Amino acid sequence: MTTRVIIVDDQAMVRAGFAALLAAQSDIDVVGEAPDGAQGVELSRRTHPDVVLMDVRMPEMDGLEAARRLLSPPPGVTHRPRVLMLTTFDVDDYVYEALRAGASGFLLKDAPPADLIAAVRVVASGDALLAPSVTRRLIADFAQQRPASRGKPALRLKGLTERETEVLTLVARGQSNTEIAGTLVLAEQTVKTHVSRVLTKLDLRDRAQAVVFAYESGLVAPGE
Repeated sequence: MTTRVIIVDDQAMVRAGFAALLAAQSDIDVVGEAPDGAQGVELSRRTHPDVVLMDVRMPEMDGLEAARRLLSPPPGVTHRPRVLMLTTFDVDDYVYEALRAGASGFLLKDAPPADLIAAVRVVASGDALLAPSVTRRLIADFAQQRPASRGKPALRLKGLTERETEVLTLVARGQSNTEIAGTLVLAEQTVKTHVSRVLTKLDLRDRAQAVVFAYESGLVAPGE
């Protein structure tokens, strides 16, 4: 099955480079490019991509606002693509807010080509791009700057079973399903079932939002 992708970045050379790289893959189809968030939202609504590669900082409309509009569309708009944020290392809590808005992760712009291709495939499959240690470290940094919300998020944790809480903790620490299965001595399919139940019970879209929730609820402390 072919993954439809659009690229939203204000640098023409970046868009062209990413487009050429992704279009060369037999399972990826680049269906459009846009130079800012506003045009990216319009393009996404028109082309219905599976994945949107979204730059963080752009003129007219930044990547955060564009991600919010794509992931929380107005009534009548049913299409919600997966959003993969593109950024440089010197990020601020912009990326954290993007994850809270529902973005499926982010990728450094200077990542190797193979990482970009893999990231698109991971996000398209419905997973979140949380494996790189830099992602976990940045999320932890952002969470550390904010006191954990001990109110509603913590109360929502009470709806989880002990095993589901263990799984959520390991997801928040950046472990894959395979790693969680090894840690808890479970079948990988069982882990997938637990993750799915956690997302459903907490009304979370994917693993990225699960990580944010775990930090905000105080289940996982920065630096653990």
